[in-house]
Parts: sequence; C-alpha cells; structure tokens
Amino acid sequence: MEIAEAVAPIRIAIAGALGRMGRQMVDAVQADARLALVARFHRPGSVGDGLVSRDQALAMADVVMDFTTPAASADLARFCANRGGPALVIGSTGFDAAELADIADAAKTIAIVRSGSFSLGLNMLVGLVEQAARALDPQDWDAEIFEAHHRHKIDAPSGTAQMLGQAVAGGRSVELDAVARRVRDGVTGARPAGEIGFAVLRGGSIVGEHSVSFCTEGELVTLSHAAGDRIMFARGAIAAALWLSGRSPGQYDMRDVLGLNALA
Repeated sequence: MEIAEAVAPIRIAIAGALGRMGRQMVDAVQADARLALVARFHRPGSVGDGLVSRDQALAMADVVMDFTTPAASADLARFCANRGGPALVIGSTGFDAAELADIADAAKTIAIVRSGSFSLGLNMLVGLVEQAARALDPQDWDAEIFEAHHRHKIDAPSGTAQMLGQAVAGGRSVELDAVARRVRDGVTGARPAGEIGFAVLRGGSIVGEHSVSFCTEGELVTLSHAAGDRIMFARGAIAAALWLSGRSPGQYDMRDVLGLNALA
C-alpha cells in the first residue's frame, strides 16, 4: 500500500497584524492545518507581542496577507517584487492610480491576488450584476450602487462598491470613470442616461452591505449581499493564499481563484 507524501503547510505572514482584519486573519490562519503562521508584522517601529520586522517576515513566508492601507500595500508590493517574493494577498481598498500602477508593475515579478472583497457570495454577486447590466439597456435602466459599512472605514465608496461599478460598466462596455456619479449634492439636474450612481452609508458596526439596483419606468430590480461576520473575508483570503502559492507572476482577483474568469 502506498503512503501519501505529507504536504508541507504554506508559510503565511500577516501584515498589519494588530489591525482589525489582521487579528482576524491571525486567528483564521492558526486554525487551518494547511497553513503555518510564521510571522506577524505591523507598521515600522511596532514592537512586542511577537511582532517581527518586515524584512524578517518576508524572509520566512511563502505568502503575505495584507489588509492594511493603499499606500502600505503598494509599498509592500514594490518591496516584495524587488526581492523576488513572497507572493501577496492584498485586501486593502481605496487605491489611487499611482498605487495601482505600482501593484501592477510588481505583479510582473511576483504573484498577487488583489480584491475589493474576498467573500465568495459577493464575488458571485459581481458576476450576476455584470450579466444583468449586459441584458438591460442603459438608455432605459438606471444603475445605482449602495454600500454601508461601520463608522471606522476610511474610504468611500468601498472597494467592493467599486468592483460592482466595474461590473456594471463591463456589462455595458463602457469605462466606469466616464459615467460614474460618486457624489450628489445640490441641484444636480435630471439623471443622464447611462450614469452609474453610488450611495454610501457609514455608521455603527455594520460589517458590510452592498446592493445594485436597476431602475426603469414601473420596474425595479435589486441584487444584494450582506456580510454578517468578517470571518467570511478571512475564509476567502485563505482560499486565495492556497490558490496563489507557487503561482506564476501576475495580478489575479477572486474570480480567478474561484474559476469564474475561465467561464467568462
């Protein structure tokens, strides 16, 4: 009888380990036998509580999970690319164009999964929204994206809302920035055909709620998703790390991890 060869766990380092999502990721990784938590690090100068420096963490890891800030994530991507690894799972949101360009450039050297949301259900919603946007004529159907998060979230609209906006724009074969309306205030005039609107709520401890409404004369279609616990994001990030380990350089998203892009 053949004895199966033991598979070594994937070595994981957590960036921003003292943050809300960082702490959640630490617990999730430690609970998964397929992974080994080898290092935790936070911003420069953070010491104690078992933290190590960024250099030490990267030297020990196969994959780094990063839920920090756009600037910190872009800097980490540049640093990892310059040293030839490790791979990155990036869950930060609110990037500007320069930061996205830095991550795309780093992905020429290392493998990166970057997503505005690591929820399986939410990524399924993105696919459904794109299909609806493709089927419903933008001259007749207005598209509006609503998102709600806790009071501590620092960017708006959320990265997930931006993903949904991109899904609507992709279904309509337009550039999101050309048709997006992210703020309404004062006398805005009648809504132009084809506009993709965003509405934002911040308050309390809301984990995350997102919906996309398609509105026409006499009809309203709403597709939605609600997050009840951040553990779903941790589960998705773990799936991304397992998929990413040993992957060729490139920038991927959760639709790659779930095999949805192959079906597009």
